[in-house]
Amino acid sequence: LLKNHNKNYHPDVEIENENKRSISSTTSTTSTSTSTSTTTLPTLMHKVMLQTFTTLLLLFSPITTTYDLNTNPNLIVARANDYGSLTNEQKAVAEAWRIVDNSFYDRTFNDQDWFQIRQQSVLKKKYKTMDEAREEIDRIVSSLGDKYTRYLPPAKYRSIVDAATGTLAGVGIEISSMDKESGGGGGNTVVFASDVQPNSPALNGGIKAKDIFLEVDGLRVDDGKSTPDDVASKLRGPEGSKVGVVMQRDGKTLDFILTREPITITSVKSYLSETKDLGKVGIIRIKVFSGTTSSAVSEAIQSLRQKGATSFVLDLRGNPGGLLPGGVETASLFLDANKPIVFVVDKKGVVDAQSTYTTGMELETPLVLYVNENTASAAEVMTAALKENGRATIVGKQTFGKGIIQTIRQLSNDNGGVAVTVARYETPKHNDINKQGISVDLPLENCEKDDVMLCIPSSAFHKPAEI
Repeated sequence: LLKNHNKNYHPDVEIENENKRSISSTTSTTSTSTSTSTTTLPTLMHKVMLQTFTTLLLLFSPITTTYDLNTNPNLIVARANDYGSLTNEQKAVAEAWRIVDNSFYDRTFNDQDWFQIRQQSVLKKKYKTMDEAREEIDRIVSSLGDKYTRYLPPAKYRSIVDAATGTLAGVGIEISSMDKESGGGGGNTVVFASDVQPNSPALNGGIKAKDIFLEVDGLRVDDGKSTPDDVASKLRGPEGSKVGVVMQRDGKTLDFILTREPITITSVKSYLSETKDLGKVGIIRIKVFSGTTSSAVSEAIQSLRQKGATSFVLDLRGNPGGLLPGGVETASLFLDANKPIVFVVDKKGVVDAQSTYTTGMELETPLVLYVNENTASAAEVMTAALKENGRATIVGKQTFGKGIIQTIRQLSNDNGGVAVTVARYETPKHNDINKQGISVDLPLENCEKDDVMLCIPSSAFHKPAEI
């Protein structure tokens, strides 16, 4: 099951991978000239890269989010137990405070006295229930003024981990939301199936893209308040279990009984188009970046070449990001060796410079990237890398503008987790695109055609030397 918020929330899971295959990376600071290798990540992060979740999973953002799921129980419990004289509720708040204190990128904490907040929220305030403590965690984290740094309640946190580790199954629906038209409910939210995975329980059961969710597992979700997250959590469950779904299609109500199965997300799709001016053009649609995206794109290029493709389009519209290494490695397929891709800057100003160290497989053919206002995070990393290295023409609409990275940390005693912004990134030419986005070379309206070549003019295609 994929989840994707189409408004202010991108599933971006950008995480550095210790097994970089096509990039070189050095770390430096502005005050020294030494270089060291980049940090390694927990094994779970590698598993995350092998399990695409768009709201993917996660389902977070037109906002890219880099997630580092730290689930080492010994580490976590040790943190909470450092506060021996506190109540369990105070310990929960203290643990969340410490995670933010250790990791948050803005060391002014939104111009707040962060230690005074600890005094008030941890040492002085008393809580009658754990729910009150969780509300306080949400309050103090929200006070940082960063919508990507947020408290994740237990159900939300578990859905992320379940999606990342594959411990639960789903029905294979990508879920989005939109506001009802003014005449249909005053801006209330409608949750619908934005896509259905091939060979999934949902597709085999008869659910189609654009079907609207009315009810899941006996609970109404058409109240205008339910989110893609709410619906996704109800659709997930143990493998082999059944779930009832009521959908609306063209004004008709349809009932489905689906059996949950492990879902393999198809994030890369390709097809061949043919035009009078250009001949055969290979179209590669990348919905989100994972640890396997670059290999899937490589296979698609080879297949399209064999069918006669002499130009390529990478369709990144609506791509919220995903895993940062996925975007970096996919960009490297189209670049020569020793080309800069991205610079990641942490809270201490340490710069992780990532560049290609091998020659890519597709360097000379005309390449177009099709983007829009919901192209974000890791997808923007790739877009900037190919644009600023003179490899591709960018068409569509200005991108979302998410140039920061998050990590997720678990709280002990099943109290959920905290997502914290830990770094920002710069493009190859050291541009900061956060809240700015990437401009396009050729503006285009969103294309509703199944074949994007019906919308992209032949004048957009140039060999690299001509860009």
